[in-house]
Formats: sequence, C-alpha cells, structure tokens
Amino acid sequence: MTTRTLAVVSAGLSTPSSTRLLADRLTAATVAALRERGEDATVEVVELREHARDLADAFVTGFPNAALRAAVATVTGADAVVAVTPVFTASYSGLFKSFVDVLDDGALTGKPVLLAATAGTARHSLVLEHAMRPLFAYLRAVTVPTAVFAASEDWAGGDGGELSRRIDRAAGELADVVTGRPSSARPADPFADVPSFEDLLRGQA
Repeated sequence: MTTRTLAVVSAGLSTPSSTRLLADRLTAATVAALRERGEDATVEVVELREHARDLADAFVTGFPNAALRAAVATVTGADAVVAVTPVFTASYSGLFKSFVDVLDDGALTGKPVLLAATAGTARHSLVLEHAMRPLFAYLRAVTVPTAVFAASEDWAGGDGGELSRRIDRAAGELADVVTGRPSSARPADPFADVPSFEDLLRGQA
C-alpha cells in the first residue's frame, strides 16, 4: 500500500480555533478518501501561530531559523497540502500570507492543494475565489475544484449538514488528484427536479 504525506497548514490564531477545527475535519476526510482508494496517509500539521515570531525574524534578517525551515520543508515535501486560513479584512490572514512569502519560487509547482477558509459570516465566502485561488495559481499549485468555507453558522449543521458534504467532496477531489485517478463522483444537479417551462405553463392554465 502506497503511503502519501499530507501537510496541513492552519493559520488560526486562537486555541482552539475554528480554523484548526476545519483543518482537522478536512484532514480526516482526505485520509479516509485515500484509504478508500487503496492508499494510506501520514499527516504533518504546520500550526502557523507557533511560527509567528520565526516569520517576523525571517523577514527582518533574511534567514529563516531551523524551526521555520522545518515547517517549510514539511509543506514543500508533502504529496498534497490542505491550506486553511481565517479571513481578516476580506482576505487571507497576514500570518498565512507571510508563510507563503517565505516559500521559494516554484516550491509548490504541481502540488495538489485543497483550499479552505473560516470567518464569522458567509459574506466572506468569496475570499476563496478572489484571493486564495489566484494566490495559489500564481504559485503554480494544482488546486482542487471544491474549496471549503465555514462561517460560524455552518458549525451548527452537524455531520449531515452542507459543510460535511462540501468537506467530503473536496477531500475526494484531493485524493483523486493525489492518486492520479479521474473523479468518479458527479456533483448533484441542483436543477434536476425543476419542472420544465411547459409544465409550469400547464399549471397556470
């Protein structure tokens, strides 16, 4: 059985944090999806709050210390990455961007990445598409189609809620990219049960 390495980057600031909670759920779902495809996984978590001073020192001195170099090596050496950030001022957090800024050019080229973000309100959900996806496109990473956003109200949905469905779908897409398999899961058509225009007209007759 092939063993894949999954690096999880969490930019949450508090302990515990909803950002880390989402990262953990995405990680568990991805590990499960890989096992369904006949592969195992080892997980390495990079908690960016532990490297906040390391990142500041690296910007000032130009040299990352040993701890930060190890965190960077974890991410760049992994088979896939789960990247989760809180939303600050309508974009990814400064801590998250600081970590990205210390990566070498080309370090994430071709790397499968699952993007996710948390915020207090669903109004910030487009951060995934207008900020995070362009950032990782610039880094030439391979981002999976489904990105996962969790607002405060999403956590009340339970395991059977829409958040769980998005997590499972994104994890399956990441597992498919990592294992080189075409996605077999077809997303549900939200318009499958919509009556035709002709039926609507008959109903008005």
